[in-house]
Amino acid sequence: MSGGGARPRWWRRANKARRRAGLGRASANGGRGAWRSGDRSRPGTDGGAPRSLHPLQSGRWAHSQAGTMNVFDRNINFDALFKFSHISASTQEHLKRVYASFALCMFVAAAGAYINVVTHLFQFSLLTGLGALGLMIWLTATPHSRETEQKRLGMLAGFAFLTGINLGPLLQMCISINPSIIPTAFLGTATIFACFSLSALYARRRSFLYLGGFLLSGLTLMLLSSVVNAFVGSTWLFTANLYLGLMVMCGFVLFDTQLIIEKAESGDKDYIWHCVDLFLDFVDIFRELLMILGMTEKKKKEKK
Repeated sequence: MSGGGARPRWWRRANKARRRAGLGRASANGGRGAWRSGDRSRPGTDGGAPRSLHPLQSGRWAHSQAGTMNVFDRNINFDALFKFSHISASTQEHLKRVYASFALCMFVAAAGAYINVVTHLFQFSLLTGLGALGLMIWLTATPHSRETEQKRLGMLAGFAFLTGINLGPLLQMCISINPSIIPTAFLGTATIFACFSLSALYARRRSFLYLGGFLLSGLTLMLLSSVVNAFVGSTWLFTANLYLGLMVMCGFVLFDTQLIIEKAESGDKDYIWHCVDLFLDFVDIFRELLMILGMTEKKKKEKK
């Protein structure tokens, strides 16, 4: 088509629509010239306000601004974070008893570890270990009932106390290397335990029970490597065994938490024994972290 000929009909309609929307070519060119000449505010703007837009575009901008304001104006319901709709009310009450007993175990174990570290009264870890094992077997053999509940809670407290005493030599070793290892390991253990426990609670029921076979295989591998390392004495194998043990214990937190839920749903309300499962998971993670951090800090001192 020649330059002097008539414009096509579709072009005239499009140009007319642009003029009605305030986005004509002439006004756009004039606006750019005025902005380049030194005016800080673009044409069609007023102190940072958006330029004149198409009605549809202005509606979208207003909606996005309102949505942004609504995000900050919303009231967050923190109670909804602790509602587990897939767990029955009776099981939730059972879990409250389990974690209350777990808190009691943590307090008693901390007292036992502190007494051993400060007073050095219990230097025979083998005897205290056998005592803890005997209490755990006694606890298992005693049936759960209202008549035996107080008695079994006493066994649980004694088991936790002896378990804390058994940690005394390892704590003393970490104190001799660097005292900050103990709070670091405890905070790390608490964070790991809380994260994996919440993951198991929020996840779909029975979604982590398949880990049982893998975790038992990991324990078997750890046992065999420990026996081999007793004859070989490899530092690399010992370190690998520590990291493998840490991963296995993290998996047991997922597995045991969901197994407790399923047992409670099926009628097993022995919260004292369920507390023992979680308490052993916590203590094992804490022990692994203590040894890993202690070895790392010792290597740093040797390099210096």
